[in-house]
Parts: sequence; structure tokens; C-alpha cells
Amino acid sequence: MTTEAAAPPSETSVITSSHNRVGRIELNKPKLINALGQDMVGAIDDALKSWRNDDSITAVLVTGRGERGLCAGGDIKAVYNDIVAGTDENARFWNREYKMNHAISEFPKPYVVIMNGITMGGGVGISSHGSHRIVTDSTKIGMPETGIGLFPDVGGTHLLANAPGELGTHLALTGQPVGAGAALAMGLADYYVLDADVPGLIAELEAGGDVEETITRHASEAPENELAEAAAWINECYAADRAEDIVAALAAHANPDANAAAKLIGTKAPTSVKVTLAAVRNAGNMSLAEVLEQDYRAAVALTRRPDLKEGIRAQVIDKDRNPQWSPATLYEVSDETVHEILTTDHEEKVFA
Repeated sequence: MTTEAAAPPSETSVITSSHNRVGRIELNKPKLINALGQDMVGAIDDALKSWRNDDSITAVLVTGRGERGLCAGGDIKAVYNDIVAGTDENARFWNREYKMNHAISEFPKPYVVIMNGITMGGGVGISSHGSHRIVTDSTKIGMPETGIGLFPDVGGTHLLANAPGELGTHLALTGQPVGAGAALAMGLADYYVLDADVPGLIAELEAGGDVEETITRHASEAPENELAEAAAWINECYAADRAEDIVAALAAHANPDANAAAKLIGTKAPTSVKVTLAAVRNAGNMSLAEVLEQDYRAAVALTRRPDLKEGIRAQVIDKDRNPQWSPATLYEVSDETVHEILTTDHEEKVFA
């Protein structure tokens, strides 16, 4: 039996349905690479709540419509507009999004997600906390938030802190995406399925096939971890706990890729870089719930500082790619500022 969502696909940003006891979630904003808005977060959260204790649903399958990817992240134009308007919509959005991220991590049934194409930011939040995370040959997964004055939220620092060595720190500070091989090696995904085999996998899952057996049968041998050779210089240079020391070590290293990483970090918002490094270090000793609470404190705090508005302006509003960060250098960002951003409670909390 199949029950489609009431609204036609063209009129809803998330399509929910059920197929042979499989709850289906399809992100439906393909022109925006399924960027998450508050309505989408609410729809996903509501579906998971409905299916959690529904005996007629035995698994959940999450995909994104369009050819470009699962989800490019949050709708940062909406974030910008809310900052300009001076509302608290961003705080409400993040509060529910982080609750949803945690609900995914604790969902009691198989949560299968196809992480094809661009899977970044909020897209990582709806995928990498799940139980059956599938990457493909088109996957590009990353947390590029330091480039807009934010940080790897949605529990991203929890995922990156638990990656081998300092690979997670490298991705967190540079915002660089990785392909399927590195995603699997870093614990961001579980299975590799060729894009060409995804339609068949989805069809079998929707037909009620056993989740584990069906995915395993469609899975291919994992591709090579593209960061494997870089691990030596990454682990060496990112071992420090001060962002300034990390950048200096990268700049002084003999490997030109390390030098390029130093230059790349130098283009990011200095406050975001320092907050991100501290958040990653903290996350290594935190539960996901504790990390998401830290994420909420930091996200709300950063909306009240100039860099998030400026970063989004430079990247997607004016598109001049020339953000004027304030403060402009890592050395001008004090440890006290970082501590305040990560620890100051706000009126609401994610978990009461």
C-alpha cells in the first residue's frame, strides 16, 4: 500500500509518504539543492515523531530530489533576511533543527539516507546522525560554515571530533568537502553505492526488502580515501589547540597542500575559525546532545555579531566574494570572546 502526501510535489518542500511499511522523506527544493528552511525542518521532525512509535512503519528512507545533491545546507538567504529584520526566527529554526538532528540519532528504526551529490551543512545534519548512511560516486560532503561566519553546527563538530586523527579538524577549519572514500574513512557514512544503482536500491527498499541485506547487496567496494596520503601532515599541523599555531604550522610545512590549507583558512572568518576549533576540541568529550546545546548557544551568539551577516552578503547576496571580517585576524579574537560565544546561555535551550 502506498499513501502519498496530500499536497502535490510542486507545492511542498518535503514530500512524505509510506511504501510497504517504509516511511519516505523526499526533500523537494531541487533548484536550491534542497536547502533547508524552517518549514522543511518542521516537516521532517513531524514525520519522525509520527513514525517513531507507529508499528506500520519499520524503516525510514530519506532522499533529495534533483540531480545536484541531497541537501546544500540551510537556507542562508533566509538566515540573512532574519538578521536584517532583527527577528528571532533564526533562533527558532536552529532550536528545532538541532532537536531533529538528535531525534535522527536516536530513531529506533533503520534510518536510511542517500547522500548523493552535494551534502553539506544542514544536509550533514539530516544524514550523518542516521543509522544507514549511503554515499555515492557523486558525493561531496562537507561543513563549509567558517566561510560565512558560522561554524559546523547540526552536531557537525561531534562527527568531526570523532574522525581519525586530525582529519576532522582539517575539514572543520578549511570547510573543504570530501568524496565518498574519505567520508567512509572518517565515519561520516557507512556504505558506498554507485549512483547508477541507487534507483534499484530505492525500489527494493520501497518494496519492503530487508534493509541491511538490500543495502549490502547493492553496495560496492569503497573507493580510496583521498585524504589518506595527507593524513601525516594534517595530524602534525593540526595538533595544536590555538588556531594561530595551526595556521603557522601549515604555512611552514614542506608540503604545498599544507601551505594551501593555511591560505584557505586565512580567508575564513577569524572568529568562526577560533570558535570552530574550540567547539571541535570540546566535542571530543561531549555527548551529541551536549554538542547540540553548545551549537545552539554559539549559533544564536553569532547572529548577534557582524560576521554571519557579512559572510552571507559576500557569498550569496552581493556575491562579491570579498567579506570584511570583524575582527579581521585570528590574533584579534580573544579566548574570552570564544568562551563567551560557546558558553553563554540564551532564553531557550534545545533540551530542557
